[in-house]
Amino acid sequence: MTDKNQSKSDPPSQSINARGIPAAPFVDKIEEYVASAEHVEGTLKSFQEMISKYQFMELNTQRRVASLKEKLPEMQKSLDTVRFLSSHTEPSPPLKATFSLSDTLYAHANIPPTSEVYLWLGANIMLSYPIPEAEELLESKLQAAKKALESCEEDLDYLREQITTLEVATARVYNWDVTRKRKERETKEREGLKEKG
Repeated sequence: MTDKNQSKSDPPSQSINARGIPAAPFVDKIEEYVASAEHVEGTLKSFQEMISKYQFMELNTQRRVASLKEKLPEMQKSLDTVRFLSSHTEPSPPLKATFSLSDTLYAHANIPPTSEVYLWLGANIMLSYPIPEAEELLESKLQAAKKALESCEEDLDYLREQITTLEVATARVYNWDVTRKRKERETKEREGLKEKG
């Protein structure tokens, strides 16, 4: 059902993807989508606003993908380290290790066999975990990050598709309007010639 106050140029009820991004309207028949010549500008403006929103979402999603791609190797490295420490049992001699303090600063350490590790949780918080719990936590965080990356990449594909759909719809509405105006002008010119003749 359509509302009496709703023009045909208002987007119809739209479907959304799994993460709540609405689908762009597909304009099959422009004459049915654009109520009248007065609604063309409103429709074109509406499409441009939607394109801008999709581009904003695309930019934010690209940033999130970049952030996740940067964090995944660190997470995997932390998990591998915890797994290595879990294999280092009590009667073993201390491990000699070189570890990174910052990008260009490393330190040497003797690491005795241990049953716990300290993990940075963020916001300058570090907690002690038993090695099995730390391994489980890191594994779940790594899987969640991989799943989030996959979702973001799906969203990027979806957003690009919606932007393309709207760009095509914009071009079709614009071309329809140009053709309509040309026909009106030709009709007026023919009528003007008939009146003179």
